[in-house]
Amino acid sequence: MNQEKLIEKSSQYLWLPFTQMKDYDADPLVIESGKGVYLRDIHGKEYLDGYSSLWLNVHGHRNEEINHAIKEQLDKIAHSTLLGAANIPSILLAEKLIDLAPEKLKRVFYSDSGATSVEIAIKMAYQYWQNIGRPEKQKFITLKNAYHGDTVGAISVGKVDIFHRVYKSLMFHSLVAPFPDVYHHPELDSADKIRDRCLQELESILEEHHHEIAGMTVESLIQGAGGMNIMPKGYFKGVEELCRKYNILLIVDEVATGFGRTGKMFAVEHEGVQPDIMTVAKGITGGYLPIAATLTTEEIYEAFYGDYNSLKTFFHGHSYTGNQLGCAAALANLEIYKRENLIEKTQEKISVIEDLLKPLKQHPHVGDIRQLGMICGIELVLEKETKKTFLWEDRVGYHTTLKMRELGMLTRPIGDTIVFMPPLAANEEELGKMVGIMSEAIELTTKKYAGEKAV
Repeated sequence: MNQEKLIEKSSQYLWLPFTQMKDYDADPLVIESGKGVYLRDIHGKEYLDGYSSLWLNVHGHRNEEINHAIKEQLDKIAHSTLLGAANIPSILLAEKLIDLAPEKLKRVFYSDSGATSVEIAIKMAYQYWQNIGRPEKQKFITLKNAYHGDTVGAISVGKVDIFHRVYKSLMFHSLVAPFPDVYHHPELDSADKIRDRCLQELESILEEHHHEIAGMTVESLIQGAGGMNIMPKGYFKGVEELCRKYNILLIVDEVATGFGRTGKMFAVEHEGVQPDIMTVAKGITGGYLPIAATLTTEEIYEAFYGDYNSLKTFFHGHSYTGNQLGCAAALANLEIYKRENLIEKTQEKISVIEDLLKPLKQHPHVGDIRQLGMICGIELVLEKETKKTFLWEDRVGYHTTLKMRELGMLTRPIGDTIVFMPPLAANEEELGKMVGIMSEAIELTTKKYAGEKAV
């Protein structure tokens, strides 16, 4: 089909997620293919995949081994329901996930996206207390600026105002504790002091409300869509200890951080945290197909086990739950991790990225660089010393990513924080190219908008 006709049809028929379509119509992009860490549009222009196609891709596009696994499964069956009937890939993948997961986790409940895995975790935690005779424990506690997906339950434990405020009347009420945001803290500048104060404030809430709290939702070590904010060392473990002290289920969201992004298979490993429920998605299939999972303990599973007339059944499910093609892709993906010792190799790339980003720290409009493994956020500011921000309406982060696209790299910003999350397969040369493009785009864009303010 004619390239311009495709663009015309994309504007005529599609409604893109998290996209103001007026922006899209002004700068349309249609991807045609991909190979390795590159994407190609319908005009033949190539782009480095600087955000792993929204934090998903692991081994690069068109990985032969994952392709083969999907084709091989396709010759057997594409899909059959998991409602009342298991399938082979879903069984084998569940075993693999439990082998890799924290020790307490023993059961796998499948879904198809990060948001649905969190929705399941919330419903599971809520019903757990009902099933064991504690119906008063119905509330959830979350952290300021948290993001857990876009279903109604997930937004109810999400606290990113710009995303969630319009749906306020749809959401159930959640208690909110402060996040230990070191860079943006209005008073303290010591990471340890900020950590301790936030843990104290969390404990005050738990002390007062623990009898009515079913669970606490928390992103593992870093807030993603909330601005790439990283917890100071010891905070995450402190949260776990408080949940144990006050008998609250700890629900850890590993959707973005799981499968090696932080330098460990799961980010909980950095502080030895043992969740009661853990959600995973994104990298589970290497960025190929929509599979997600909610992992939980045997104790929680047992609370749902019994005669049908006890009404303890978990009445939740999705049409494509445990899809064979997705599970086959995930099994092939995890086999590559094992064979190539990918987590250890990722450690080396983390150091490479850290070195590549060092010069950017000196840039007059780079306020902060936050890096956890191969997850990075580069926050742009008008004034480095005072942390004064650019005007919200200038959308400096957005315009920086448009300039990056022009220069041959794709990513998306979170406000004025540029997301850099390359595929784990990216080599040193490719990482260097990505940071080079990002640096040039930051220089050109911030100079323009800072210059306008000076006038």
